[in-house]
Amino acid sequence: MKFIIKKLFIIAIAVLTFSCSQQQARKPISQSSGSFMKASIERNKKIIKGEEALIDSIIKSNPKIKYLASKKGYWYYYVNKNLTDTLSPKKGDIANFDYEIKDLNENVIYSEVELKPQNYLVDKENILMGLRDGIKLMKKNEIVTFLFPSHMAFGFRGDTKRIGSNKPIICTVNLQDFKPEPKTITE
Repeated sequence: MKFIIKKLFIIAIAVLTFSCSQQQARKPISQSSGSFMKASIERNKKIIKGEEALIDSIIKSNPKIKYLASKKGYWYYYVNKNLTDTLSPKKGDIANFDYEIKDLNENVIYSEVELKPQNYLVDKENILMGLRDGIKLMKKNEIVTFLFPSHMAFGFRGDTKRIGSNKPIICTVNLQDFKPEPKTITE
């Protein structure tokens, strides 16, 4: 009996000793020095610089068109400007618009018919970053052509259909109308 108690006592002490010991933190398998991020930033800067050069060549080849530079990093011009209205869509408004997407060689990627008329809840729905900002510059019944570098369009991924990785695009938008967001009745 003494022998069994002694064995149980030794097992209990062993269990307590191993279960209470602190685990050592494992070291990471690989350590990042930030070189990947630096390389990625440099690659993106080169891409943007190249796209801006392409857009600049388009602008210079069309001296009759008055291109405007946005604060967000894209360019645009008015095809049809509304000189009478003063209001533009703001957050929460519902904007009704048609648009088409072309590549920088003016080849249609998506036609207005394919894209169908859009009803967009301004700044509350997910659309192209460039369109999100550009629509707020427009007035009712205006047609504006935007030249978006890829980071303002579909970015690195593209649209996974017809627009490839890092492709700048041309969007021509016809803002037909916009109305305030309908108020919900709370009871």
